[in-house]
Amino acid sequence: MIAAPIELSTVPTTSTFPIDGMDCGACAATIEVSLNRLPGVVEATVSFGAGSARVDFDPAQVSEEQLANHIHSLGYSVADRAPTPSHSLLFDITGMDCGDCARTVERMVSALPEVASATVNLGSATMAVVPRSINSPDLMTAVNGAVDRAGYHAVARGQPGLPGQRTMPWWRDRRSALTITAAFLWIFGLTLGLTRAPELFASSAHAIAILIGGLPIARAALGAARVRRLDMNVLMSVAVIGAVLIGDWSEAAAVVVLFATGGTLQSLTLARTRGAIRALMTLAPPEASVTRGGVEITTPVASLVVGDLARVLPGGRIPADGRILEGASTVDESAITGESLPVDKNLGAEVFAGTLNGAGTLLLEVSRTAADSTLAKIVHLVEEAQASRAPSQALVDRFAVIYTPLVIAGALVMAITGALVTGEPREWVYRALVLLVIACPCALVISTPVAIVAAIGTATRLGVLIKGGAALESLGRTRVVAFDKTGTLTLGRPAVVQILPIAGTSEPTLLQLAAAVEQLSEHPLARAVVARALHDTVAIPAATTFTALPGRGARARVGQEQDVRDVVVGSPRLLAELGIATGTISKALDTIASAGQTPLLVAAGPVDGPLSLMGLIAVSDTPRPGVGASIERIRRAGIQRIVVLTGDSHAVGAAVGRITGVDDVQAELLPSEKAEAITSLRAKFGQVVMVGDGINDAPALATADVGIAMGLAGSDIALEAADLALMRDDLGGIAAALSLSRRTTAIIRQNVTISLAVKVVALVLGATGFVNLWVAVAADMGTSLLVTLNGIRLANIPASD
Repeated sequence: MIAAPIELSTVPTTSTFPIDGMDCGACAATIEVSLNRLPGVVEATVSFGAGSARVDFDPAQVSEEQLANHIHSLGYSVADRAPTPSHSLLFDITGMDCGDCARTVERMVSALPEVASATVNLGSATMAVVPRSINSPDLMTAVNGAVDRAGYHAVARGQPGLPGQRTMPWWRDRRSALTITAAFLWIFGLTLGLTRAPELFASSAHAIAILIGGLPIARAALGAARVRRLDMNVLMSVAVIGAVLIGDWSEAAAVVVLFATGGTLQSLTLARTRGAIRALMTLAPPEASVTRGGVEITTPVASLVVGDLARVLPGGRIPADGRILEGASTVDESAITGESLPVDKNLGAEVFAGTLNGAGTLLLEVSRTAADSTLAKIVHLVEEAQASRAPSQALVDRFAVIYTPLVIAGALVMAITGALVTGEPREWVYRALVLLVIACPCALVISTPVAIVAAIGTATRLGVLIKGGAALESLGRTRVVAFDKTGTLTLGRPAVVQILPIAGTSEPTLLQLAAAVEQLSEHPLARAVVARALHDTVAIPAATTFTALPGRGARARVGQEQDVRDVVVGSPRLLAELGIATGTISKALDTIASAGQTPLLVAAGPVDGPLSLMGLIAVSDTPRPGVGASIERIRRAGIQRIVVLTGDSHAVGAAVGRITGVDDVQAELLPSEKAEAITSLRAKFGQVVMVGDGINDAPALATADVGIAMGLAGSDIALEAADLALMRDDLGGIAAALSLSRRTTAIIRQNVTISLAVKVVALVLGATGFVNLWVAVAADMGTSLLVTLNGIRLANIPASD
């Protein structure tokens, strides 16, 4: 929400306030409305999901303290604010296999006095920590200690021994070794129980199995208890202790072994879903050969600066984004763009960090540092996407919060009531312990995130960058796709095909005037005019007072000293708005439009005087190869209506419509009108996807339910506004993303259904005494493994599917 305009006495300041106590979207709305009413507040936006308020305000009229006090007055508290995100530290965490594990670690680390905030991402098995002071000497020790106390292990990024870089077989891992040992002792105890050996021997074997296999479970349970969480480790520990207290050592050992085995298997399985992001992080080589001061040296990639000259040998990984100065080669960009075939690279071509050089030796000039490279951007966006919570996941989490306490309460009531009524406390306590095991919502909680993480990883491999589970789920519900034309359905490399001056103006003069204005524009049509002027060796004069008129054209003053003229280059609509007569070229306009070409009209006149028409320049863009086939694939992916939104004339739009086979073309639209068209489509057909390259598209991309930018070919504005990005300029990626989204939605539904069905059956059988402890554990962990395996099927989708 935007507050009413205020008169600023100083430059606005932006502050973010972490808010405690918000437990619903209505709370966030209340705070947002109230803040926006304060004098001096330019704009306040409250995010319930992030638990924070972002306020733009005039510090001369209202202070940060006053803003915080106002939030307090509404019944909420403002947490200590953290330093800038650039001071955050990233840790890899091993041992987490469910949402409860992640939340326990997050709470324990957040409670440290050295830590301002901690956010755990189960999907990538990482934790971002923002310290209260970047110079805290005890921070690393404190964080590692807190994670250890929770029962897991943390390694800071940049330190040796990252968990993703396994150097030993899985069975030699400490957790796996404890599980194997406990399983052997449990089986040994069962075997002793079948013989005539004293019962003490079997009970001793089971007791040792409980101690060995239950150690990691107990540590995790203690960590959860410290932050007042009833997670699965706590419930399993209570069940084991209860079974021991009633003398059922075999059952207690079975719970420990089956639970530990299930956790180990699930950790190994989840590692596959985290493999995509881990693989990306290892693409860039650690060192690069650079020339400094005339001497070639080897230096860490992290120390490269813009302008460095790096040499890449055949078969080597390119260390940084850059431009080729010497050499030619083919480069495998599949890890970045999803393109399976190597791409030819010659002088002046751009290359990306982490891509694989072919047979040639290249000398490149570094254009971005390691932190700003395309690869780093992809890794950052994918990690953010995997950390985001999809709507279905939030719904499941809310259900799980209610489900567990209810089942625990039911178990207590059943144990007490059953014991009092029947006089058999042991039997009813045992049934209550079975219900405690069934109370674990492990499978339900993990049913959604495992599918989301796997799908986002697969999309990245296919060259589609999805910015979160919400976008992925929304895409699956979409039935309408809207396309921009230039740079999206066409190659975005238009060329001048006709120059038509009117009487009294020569072709070079017309081209000169147009190029003078267009040299200051970034629009593809403008670049085409400038390219033609350079090709024809037409001198391009200087231009000043440039004004871009989005969706219509541009205006500038051209010339020097006494020979300065106002020049306008744009659409027929723009000239009509300016009152410039175009009747003399009406037939030419009709001919150009019917050929699917775009007319750029040129008018000029004295400064602040009347403008007159000088002529027109016809520009034509080439449709993308296979655009018709891509549109058909999108239809087969479940899209019912495909629309083109363009600023070109109706005749040009109609020509594009015939070539592409879309259902509708809306032409002569300004950027704001494209956004209005998206709103209208949503009202008629439901959720809408907008696809554009970012030139005049940002408003429509932001308005759509899902915005798709043409990736690396798109502008930075588009990448910010969009929810998905195609990492190569291939519309086939849209059909792949649609198909992947629908598969993901189906698998999430399957997982949730399976989890709930098993829980309902287990609850009924457990309460009636038909299920014992180890069967309950096997069912719980088996369901968790089943939904995990079902989810990671999304990681195995081939590129051609």
